Amino acid sequence: MTIARPIFRIFDYQKAIEFYIDWLGFKIDGEHTFGENFPLYIMISLGDLKIHLTEHHGDCSPGARIHIENFPDLVNLSQTIDRKGL
Repeated sequence: MTIARPIFRIFDYQKAIEFYIDWLGFKIDGEHTFGENFPLYIMISLGDLKIHLTEHHGDCSPGARIHIENFPDLVNLSQTIDRKGL
């Protein structure tokens, strides 16, 4: 099985936590930084779906999209997002 890990650029740690963890229900699997005042790299998951978030300016472009297949709870996640008005 091939596994892809999408990486999304974030600009505000607290806003990212509010959206992905508090609002969508992901959990934090780990965080990494090379030192104080360095960009943060965060690994999050929702069931089998794993996404990485980065403050590193060279990792990815803002506005990226992802296509998800074979995620059993995708319909439930989509309905949750719709109910919350996103």
